[in-house]
Amino acid sequence: MLNELQFGLTIPQGWRGGDLPLEEENNAVKQYEFSKNIVKTADNLGFDSLYAYDHFIPHYKDDIGKNIFECFALLSAVAAITEKSKIGQVVACNSYRNPALLAKVLSTLDVISNGRAELGIGAGWYENEYSAYGYVYPSDKTRIKQLDEALTIIKAMWIEKTSATFAGKYYRIKDAICNPKPVQKPHPIIMVGGSGENYLLRVAARHANRYNLYFALPDEMKRKISILKDHCYSIGRDNKEIQNSVVLPCIIRETDKEVNEEIIRYKRKDKTIEQFVQYLAGGHAIGTPEKILEGINKYVGIGVTHFILHFMAINEKTLRLFESKIIRKI
Repeated sequence: MLNELQFGLTIPQGWRGGDLPLEEENNAVKQYEFSKNIVKTADNLGFDSLYAYDHFIPHYKDDIGKNIFECFALLSAVAAITEKSKIGQVVACNSYRNPALLAKVLSTLDVISNGRAELGIGAGWYENEYSAYGYVYPSDKTRIKQLDEALTIIKAMWIEKTSATFAGKYYRIKDAICNPKPVQKPHPIIMVGGSGENYLLRVAARHANRYNLYFALPDEMKRKISILKDHCYSIGRDNKEIQNSVVLPCIIRETDKEVNEEIIRYKRKDKTIEQFVQYLAGGHAIGTPEKILEGINKYVGIGVTHFILHFMAINEKTLRLFESKIIRKI
């Protein structure tokens, strides 16, 4: 399975301008209906997975006042209206939930989805969001150490037959019971996301079934994969046990003219067209199907087998085009 190419997508969560007509863009009920239609279409088309961002506030300054649905509440609803696609996060912020509670949440989601839940998790980074919601924002190194302890607890909660006990520097649990257990055995996929090479990738080497990097260029992804391999070697783990994953922004249209129209429509005010395309992971998944196939193959060539598309200008036609011209062809 780790060598098979897989394609998932991020679920529209309300904040991305341009997906809906202007009169509906700030109507939360309309936004949720749109999200439901997208996930049902993706599930029916055979996309491997569906992901939600774990943010309380949009992190682009142009969008900061817009709606954004809470990650796990949205995923619970998605689990109930889909049948095949895996369901996960890109990525859950470890700081926002006690790890024992998070284990319980994921276990319940796995039952609701009949064994389709994944845990995507990272150390957290959005300091303004921490402050706004009253969370302490420790140093990068401390947050990563907390993530390491949290994953130890989460796996114990899922695997131990009766109860789990752990006493660390940052977290402790005593005789903690997690029933029901996840449907998936030994546990749901753990996808660790982040870019830190000395500490974060070491945590991924220890705990992850999949490593994920957000909006990464091929050269950057290649470097992370190499460093992750070194960390695996240092602890005696086979790096082939860890799948490599990337989140890529995607605009797909039949013609260059249509692509350029969407780029202009979505371009952020503080960037030129060229700067915006470069920001979108170098534009490797921006363009006609032929251009996107070329871009994706660059990632496949360095060992990436799991792709999460952050579709811009998303609609049912977009998903059908990607499925027919990319997934079926690659």
